[in-house]
Amino acid sequence: MTHRVKTHAGMLPQCRPLEWLDHADVRVSVEGRASGQGRSGVAHSRGERGFGLRYLARKGSLFWSLKAVFVLDKTGKPLMPCSEKRARLLLSRGRARIHRRLPFVIRLVDRLQADCALQPLAIKIDPGSKVTGMALVRQDGNRIAVLSLIELAHRGAAIKKALQQRASFRRRRRSANLRHRAPRFDNRTRPEGWLPPSLRHRVESTMNWVNRLRRWTPVDSLAVERVKFDTQKMQNPDISGVEYQQGELADFEVREYLLEKWGRQCAYCGIESVPLEVEHIVARSNGGSDRVSNLTLACRCCNRKKGQLPIEQFLKRKPELLKQILAKSKRPLRDAAAVNVTRNALFMALLATGLPVETGSGAQTKFNRKRLGIPKTHALDAACVGSVASIEAWQRPTLMIKATGRGEYQRTRLTANGFPRGYLTRQKRHFGFQTGDQVKAVINKGKKSGSYQGRVAVRASGSFNIQTPTGVIQGISHKHCTLIQRADGYGYSFNPTIANDKGEARLAA
Repeated sequence: MTHRVKTHAGMLPQCRPLEWLDHADVRVSVEGRASGQGRSGVAHSRGERGFGLRYLARKGSLFWSLKAVFVLDKTGKPLMPCSEKRARLLLSRGRARIHRRLPFVIRLVDRLQADCALQPLAIKIDPGSKVTGMALVRQDGNRIAVLSLIELAHRGAAIKKALQQRASFRRRRRSANLRHRAPRFDNRTRPEGWLPPSLRHRVESTMNWVNRLRRWTPVDSLAVERVKFDTQKMQNPDISGVEYQQGELADFEVREYLLEKWGRQCAYCGIESVPLEVEHIVARSNGGSDRVSNLTLACRCCNRKKGQLPIEQFLKRKPELLKQILAKSKRPLRDAAAVNVTRNALFMALLATGLPVETGSGAQTKFNRKRLGIPKTHALDAACVGSVASIEAWQRPTLMIKATGRGEYQRTRLTANGFPRGYLTRQKRHFGFQTGDQVKAVINKGKKSGSYQGRVAVRASGSFNIQTPTGVIQGISHKHCTLIQRADGYGYSFNPTIANDKGEARLAA
């Protein structure tokens, strides 16, 4: 029996049902295709291979090499995503038009949403301070299949730096022009729920992509990582004091934080892949506390050698390492504070969409990821948010989105001392291009011969720079550039997620 899905002529062919996405079936498919046979063991031609899902076997792991293509009907309403092969067939036969390049969206010219079958889709979000992971999944109860993975890099640090620079400019002008100015702090009122621009950007950029995915796909539910219930109080209503403050997961959370902070290696010798112990920089017998800033990681050997010795004496022959450890131990919890401040604002914004919102804790996300043997990335963490029984098709390329902004009002560049070192043109577009456009440049001869595609930075002279996945190509003439997509404030690139034998994730260029 073949696993081929036949749909009505008026329906867009959909992906395989969830109950067929089991590892045994996929493994048979790989072996059959390696011998030139199909899922039923019968040889077939390349054009008859189902919906174009190509499975690759490498080191015993299976990979979905295709990216999901978003589909709209002829009136712009979202349909179920399809595979790359299906999109190519629709475009080559004139049944679809390209609606958008990045992410790739096509629009059918002969179908309406009412004529196509839709399945329940959900957007899962793992909010972060610097990078937010998002996953578009198809749901069947607690079983999900991943359709698209996204990692959104925020620019909160750049916004904060720009605001601090603007404040310093204004402060200098006021002090130069006014010898005395009455304080006005009490006159400045902030509305309820106000967030600094650098934090508000994280919420708004995340919601921007949630709304975009809702325009391109028939999403009917959302899920976000957020602590909603007081589980300690639910399990033990009489809990109080230090026991309530620490809880059952206190040591677990501290260990995970230390592993991320110190790079999962011994702080003293740098050894990896060995059991690590929590080490007090200032020993408790010498007055040290259990604060996170006084904790580090050490292997058993280094932990015993240090013992109760002061760290200055233990590392007296390694002054550079001592300086690094002391500086790293005092690292502020800025990122954790940003997530704590914005999580409620993001949750309220998701509720305002009118869709049902599922919440989950960070411990639940990690439990799902460990139980299912999924490597850790921001996007895959998002797929593990909430109640999850199984996850299929998670080995997909991740769309890396970087918030770049739409330009700035500042018309000069500054030196290290704050003096202007040049003036920027007020004209935003040159030769039909502006900074941030996605372009393709084909050069047939010369030192820079080749084909380049990426984000362009324009100059009035016509000599552009193109940011490609491998680096910046400088000095490309505007005559060689072809516009792919207008700037929308984001940069795009794809990184396939590949898991090695140890279950660790790495990004392959």
